[in-house]
Amino acid sequence: MHQSTMSVVEALKSRRSVRAFLPDQVNQEVLKTILSQAARAPSGSNIQPWKAHILTGETKAALSQRIKDVQSDPDQDALHTEEFAYYPKHWKSPYIERRRALGWGLYSLLGITRDDKQAMKAQHARNFDFFDAPVGLIFTTDRSMEQGTWLDFGMFVQSVMLLARTFELDTCPQAAFNRYHRLVAEQLSLPDDEIMVCAMSLGYADHSKIENTLASERIPAESFVRFHG
Repeated sequence: MHQSTMSVVEALKSRRSVRAFLPDQVNQEVLKTILSQAARAPSGSNIQPWKAHILTGETKAALSQRIKDVQSDPDQDALHTEEFAYYPKHWKSPYIERRRALGWGLYSLLGITRDDKQAMKAQHARNFDFFDAPVGLIFTTDRSMEQGTWLDFGMFVQSVMLLARTFELDTCPQAAFNRYHRLVAEQLSLPDDEIMVCAMSLGYADHSKIENTLASERIPAESFVRFHG
């Protein structure tokens, strides 16, 4: 187990949402280190509202297969909806343009045209295999929490992703699983008072895959920062 001295800036700049992973296994002690260090993330009144469920091997494969089985039956699939809205119900500029730019950037790399709905669906379905990553994470929190908890959780998840980079690991945070929160809860025997926040793929990036060359753009600070005083 070796953790590099990568700076925070280096970790931020090198983090990507990786959508193709190598099968190489991740040492369990590395996972424990990442999560224990990520728990240094701030939270209101130090409530530390995060829970993390690590899926590997047959457990991960079983969840993936269960979701695929439901997706193969349109009537059954239609019964599954998100428990909370991750994205806005009504998109407006400039957010919709940014979303489309990312989507079409990925599809273009993969040679998927705008009228090839089946290929788009197949690519989206890759989410539920955790993009072949050896590790899948399901993050949950207590249902009694309020909106501030989601801010705390965002800082925790960001810490997980940045710490992963210091072990030369890559990640992909995923809201796609949220639609199947009931299946996740049943498969992992989650208690009723836990709500799923998001999922994440974690492992070593397969740099031979063209989808991993996608680098999403960031707007300059001048466009969202205002100095007062």
